[in-house]
Amino acid sequence: MLDLAGYADRLSVRPGETIAFKVSSRGPGPFSARLVRVISADPNPAGPGLIEEPVSAAFEGEHASRVQPVHRGSYGVAEGPKRLARLESFTIVAAIWPTLVDGREQGIVSWLDAAGGAGAALALGGDGRVTALVGLGSGSIARVATRNPLVERTWHRVRASYDGDARTLTVAAMPAGAAEDAATIILPHAMAPAKSRALFIAALGGEPVSGHFNGKIESPAIFDRVLDDDGIARLAAGRKVKGALVHWDFARKTGSTRIIDTGPGDCDGRLVNLPTRAMTGSSWDGTEMCWRHAPGQYGAIHFHADDLYDCGWDTDFVWKVPKSLRSGIYAVRLACGEHADNIPFFVVPPRRKRTAKICVLVSTFTYVIYHNHARPEWSLDPAWRSAWLQQAKDWGAYPHAPAAHPEYGLSTYNNHTDGSGIAYASWLRPMLNMRCGYVTYPYPEIRGSGLRHFPADTHLTVWLEAKGHAYDIITDLELDEEGVELLAGYRVVMTGSHPEYHTPAMLDALAAYRDGGGRLMYLGGNGFYWKVARSRDLPAAIEIRRGEGGIRAWAAEAGEYYNAFDGGYGGLWRRNGRPPQHLVGVGFTAQGNFVGSYYRRTPAASDPRAAWILAGVAEERIGDFGLSGHGAAGFELDRTDKRLGTPAHAIVVAASEGHKPEAPWVLVPEEQLTHIVTLAGAPAAELIRADLTFFEAPANGAVFATGSITWCGSLPHDNYDNNVARVTGNVLARFLDPKARFAIPG
Repeated sequence: MLDLAGYADRLSVRPGETIAFKVSSRGPGPFSARLVRVISADPNPAGPGLIEEPVSAAFEGEHASRVQPVHRGSYGVAEGPKRLARLESFTIVAAIWPTLVDGREQGIVSWLDAAGGAGAALALGGDGRVTALVGLGSGSIARVATRNPLVERTWHRVRASYDGDARTLTVAAMPAGAAEDAATIILPHAMAPAKSRALFIAALGGEPVSGHFNGKIESPAIFDRVLDDDGIARLAAGRKVKGALVHWDFARKTGSTRIIDTGPGDCDGRLVNLPTRAMTGSSWDGTEMCWRHAPGQYGAIHFHADDLYDCGWDTDFVWKVPKSLRSGIYAVRLACGEHADNIPFFVVPPRRKRTAKICVLVSTFTYVIYHNHARPEWSLDPAWRSAWLQQAKDWGAYPHAPAAHPEYGLSTYNNHTDGSGIAYASWLRPMLNMRCGYVTYPYPEIRGSGLRHFPADTHLTVWLEAKGHAYDIITDLELDEEGVELLAGYRVVMTGSHPEYHTPAMLDALAAYRDGGGRLMYLGGNGFYWKVARSRDLPAAIEIRRGEGGIRAWAAEAGEYYNAFDGGYGGLWRRNGRPPQHLVGVGFTAQGNFVGSYYRRTPAASDPRAAWILAGVAEERIGDFGLSGHGAAGFELDRTDKRLGTPAHAIVVAASEGHKPEAPWVLVPEEQLTHIVTLAGAPAAELIRADLTFFEAPANGAVFATGSITWCGSLPHDNYDNNVARVTGNVLARFLDPKARFAIPG
């Protein structure tokens, strides 16, 4: 763990509301905290640098240090029936799909008190064999295991039974279509009853909870006797068997964190640390792809030993935001001895109040989806890692890489330790790459500042500040919860560099704003690409299913493309019938390394409808400079495509070129039909471009789109006096002008 780290209970807050900060500090002395307003989070000495303004806050000063632990691993927990402590015989049954045998004993169903030597458990042994455990008192545990280890990623029906009269303990496992592997031992004396009635699924229990399971578990149950062969067969066939103390059906309340007991004891429980639901079970046959249509085939939950929703740290200080505080980006600066951290957050305007004509929409859901992204270069390329560390030191940048600290949970661009993709994210943990001064890519001679996401988006805010533009900050959370009402009244809505992840409500709000006369400036690339869902039970949780296609870090398993949280089809918005071109005229087409190029004006730039965009720009090339890859058109590019929804009247005033093959550049998979044929029918090289696009929308609305992640990185170049800044300023001025008229031609 880091010597000093913290997080807040929310990413955005309104004046008059409170925000709580949670800190873990190893320091022998107290840590200090102070508040700053963030204008630029770029530590590059060749750019504007880190620019912050001190802000008075009641919490400023010293606070007692304490270490707050992180407990990773998901599991289910419930209070068992009163009879659990008096059981003289029992059978535990479940279907399991193990994914990682790692030398640890992993709980399947447990009420074992290992320290006291009481209770019982069904587990997966460190060698992959199914194990039955019972406590014999005085810290003694008896074990019996199957002869053979289980096969990973294969369904098995497993059970443990204890016969109190015969003092026998039996364990068995049966893969589909194979013979049962069973073993029995005779115990020296009777099982010692557990004092606690806590039942654990996918863990062994204890304080803190340990023995986390990796893999799927389906239909776990506990019976009050040793089941005979007929009872075992009936259960395997999905039929009812009498005598169940508890029998959880994971196909119920799928979108929640509740687990439902269908037995007589009403032993419903809860899930901790967000294991993945809406997973195919042992009976899934491929005839249904949506869990809502065949819930019985989706009765499994995938647990992981490294799941983490909430660090669960205690609060160190709470701050009530003054009603007079301006909307903007803020951060709490922490320090303890030689250690430091910063916790950014966003102050949005009071509800139903606008304090500026410009609104900057901050892509907090994208930040959360990416947060703690452990980049593969960290482990695969020692030279890259050394360069990153040296650059952080030289620039005074944020010095901690997520790949070096998986204890805080990784991003949905990473995999769990069992190889499955991480489908859930939350902000209730230290977000190491959402920090002022965090650099994603080293090698400034090639990558420039090398910033992405939150720090990169301050290239826009520092430009707005330098040009004297007043602006409000709103975030994805408010947009999702409040819809178009949140945007109404703003003359202009601007995005940052990478607004990639959106819920249906967010797209609805932006489309309604545009079609209601709003002016939308999309200043990024690879935007509006993936569909995400939010949890009703856990407000900080976001779900992503990487199904079908797209540039993606992992692929969802067959049958697991539908979100658990809302039951909707996941994956690309394009696969959901809403390509980005529908909203902003351009959509993701190609990706390369973090290297920028330039745009060249097109003949259409002289069209009277759009000639004002390049007014005062004499150069043919636009943006052949910048802090992001040294060019305004780079890394991830969007282009127009009328078949995908680009309005017929849209004008491309400039298109990028000169993208170096050594980047290298690839089309997104959804554009590539074969190795030589593209969906658009054009050569792949023609589709690797960013289109600087403008079109009019209904009710005097309009859209301007840059189609490049690196556009905003060029705004501060040459003290904000450059053609990218001029184009952006031209559009902003026209969009702000109440007298400007935008009429759809024809």
